[in-house]
Amino acid sequence: MLHRRLYQFLIVYSIGISGLLAFKYGLNLSDYVIPGVGIILEAARAVARRYLMDTLNTLGVAVVGHMISICLATLVGILGRGRSGFGSMIRAAAYNIQAYPIVAVAPIIFILLGDGLGSRLLIAAMICYFPLLLSFMGVFSEPVQDIEHFFDATGRMNWRLQVKIRAFENMGKLTTVIVGSATMAMVGTIVAEFIAATDGIGYSIRIALYQSDLAKILVALFLIGIFTSLYLFCLEWVGYRIGKAFETTKEGRGS
Repeated sequence: MLHRRLYQFLIVYSIGISGLLAFKYGLNLSDYVIPGVGIILEAARAVARRYLMDTLNTLGVAVVGHMISICLATLVGILGRGRSGFGSMIRAAAYNIQAYPIVAVAPIIFILLGDGLGSRLLIAAMICYFPLLLSFMGVFSEPVQDIEHFFDATGRMNWRLQVKIRAFENMGKLTTVIVGSATMAMVGTIVAEFIAATDGIGYSIRIALYQSDLAKILVALFLIGIFTSLYLFCLEWVGYRIGKAFETTKEGRGS
């Protein structure tokens, strides 16, 4: 599964580079506008080590921000799963907060928290939080009639068991949305670094942009794609293992 995801990224990246080079040679553009393969490889040798560390820095922030957003979405999804007035208020508050675009909120975040780790974490979490929340609310609000009826009839049902049943029965959906939101966490971190941070691969891309060095930007995009693919694979593997463990548990109880 890992090699397949990496192959998919490499194919997409190669198509993108090929299209860029075709555009370059088709219009006879200079290397200053679009660098050739030799210049890209030279830039890769020059900045590989530094960009590798910057990408790992960004990935670490994205992972932590993603985990924070998952925890928040889980909490709000659980609190807002009911049809009571309190649940409706929780949902309305979550939707209203998301109505503000991140580009409008980001300057306030940087003013309050500075250009360090806290700002990058918060922006990463905010960008990937809403799709997680929608999915978690949908999963936690949808009863699993067959299983829940049994526990209701035996008087063993409580809110913890209800949430656990609904989560495990929809593990495929949850895994899909968690994996998808991981890319948004990476994007959010890079956007935060590009706007005002002083660390990470987003900051390096901003410096390369100011220098009009497209070759370095292409190297950065390659590293971002590789490490994002690795993180997505890890999330898919964890979701698969949890799903298999739940299926084993169900089969054991059924027998």
